[in-house]
Parts: sequence; structure tokens; C-alpha cells
Amino acid sequence: MTVVDWIAQWIAAWPGAVLLQRSGTAYLLVNAAHILGLGLLVGAILPLDLRLLGFFRGVPLGVVGPFLSRAAATGLGLAIATGLWLFSVKPAEYLANDAFLIKLALLAAALLNIAVQHHSGAFVRALMDNGADGGIGIGVRLAAFCSALLWLSVLVAGRWIGFI
Repeated sequence: MTVVDWIAQWIAAWPGAVLLQRSGTAYLLVNAAHILGLGLLVGAILPLDLRLLGFFRGVPLGVVGPFLSRAAATGLGLAIATGLWLFSVKPAEYLANDAFLIKLALLAAALLNIAVQHHSGAFVRALMDNGADGGIGIGVRLAAFCSALLWLSVLVAGRWIGFI
């Protein structure tokens, strides 16, 4: 038995995993919470990314940007917490699933993009933009484009898991 196999068995024996393995209702509720987190994340991040790309110029970025960022962060927190919980039900199977591994790689890239974007002075200045889009540089726009592409790819890879 490899270390990875041992860790997967340990995770699957966690009481939270056992609860989901034994209760269809609990699994349903955690899965629904995961979908809610994804909806909140993507539903907030896409409008923000589109606004940073120059769409919806009549909407002041300084007004919607901070709200959408916080809403996306809340959705991300919920999606990660429930995703880890769902993973615990069958960790060995998920670790052998190529779509799951691709989703993890895309998720890591999306999180790295967020870290780079949110620690950029250009992003902070863009959020203070009064609507003229003069404060949104090419780097911020590129990161917003990558963000939209990455989060949609994470979503598709997540759906792909069940088909492999």
C-alpha cells in the first residue's frame, strides 16, 4: 500500500465522509451547497471579469468591483469546503480520475491568477476607476480574461468528472 492509498483510506474513514457515504440526504445537501458555492463564485466573477474587460462601462467599477470580489470569495470558500467534503467520499476514485486531476490543475491556476491579480497595484487602481476605464491597464484586462477562461474551464472539468 502506498502512502497515497493510505491517505485516501484515512480520508474516506473521516466521520464527515462516512456521514455522506451513509446518508443520501446529507450527500444531497452538501452537493447542493457545492453547486450554490459554484453559482455564487462564477455568478460574481464573470460580471467582474467582463467589467474589467470593458463591458458594462455604465456600471462604476468602484461600486461593483469590491462587492463582486467579496461575493466571489464567499462562493469560493463554500465551493472549496464542500468540494473537499465531497472528495472525502471516494478519494481514491477521484485521484484516479483524469478529469478531477485536470480540474485541480485548473483550480490551482485560477487561484494563482487571483493571487497575482489581487496583489497588483494596477488591480487596486482599476477598482477605483470612475467608469471611464482609463485606469484599467492591459495587465488587468489580461488577468480578467484568464480568470473568466480558467473559472469556466474549472466548471466544465468538474462536470466532466462524472463522465469518466
